[in-house]
Amino acid sequence: MIEYIRGELAELTPATAVIDCNGVGYTANISLNTYSAIQGKKECKLYIYEAIREDAYVLYGFAGKQERELFVLLISVSGIGGNTARMILSALSPAELVNVISTGDTNLLKSVKGIGLKTAQRVIVDLKDKIKGGAADAGGAAVSGAALPAGGLQVQQEAVSALTILGFAQAPSAKVVQAILKEEPSATIEQVIKLALKRL
Repeated sequence: MIEYIRGELAELTPATAVIDCNGVGYTANISLNTYSAIQGKKECKLYIYEAIREDAYVLYGFAGKQERELFVLLISVSGIGGNTARMILSALSPAELVNVISTGDTNLLKSVKGIGLKTAQRVIVDLKDKIKGGAADAGGAAVSGAALPAGGLQVQQEAVSALTILGFAQAPSAKVVQAILKEEPSATIEQVIKLALKRL
């Protein structure tokens, strides 16, 4: 079992990171929170969750252990797979998610794409006690979005690319991203994607 991978950050998009570890490139699916934390670094360390299925071997990478613990808790809920859990962790910081679950805020959870009322209620019911148990103490782990040097076109392309990797169709994604950048031209990639996740 892989606990973490540390090495040179060879490639980075808002949805994936490739880490070169002694000449082997490992691709890990990441959330926006992790993207914010490792963006701009030459080397990084990602805590890994391995999803091994008959047809795929997928790595999910996290900048901190707390985010990985929340991911593991989320996928333990019936009806939530790796991509949905990553979507939740991209829309909410770990601290926000812990707060949402402990206060039972189904409305905020429902604002995440792909989460309906029943799933939101199930997440809260299933995880409320586990989170109180301290597995994922909020510990101020919200990561501030480091702003990219604002080349509006680059932000737009990266945001659309990340949304398509997350499973959204390209045309509607591009439309929403353009609308967001018109309203907020100085928004960072993370901010654009977070807003887009609420609108798509």
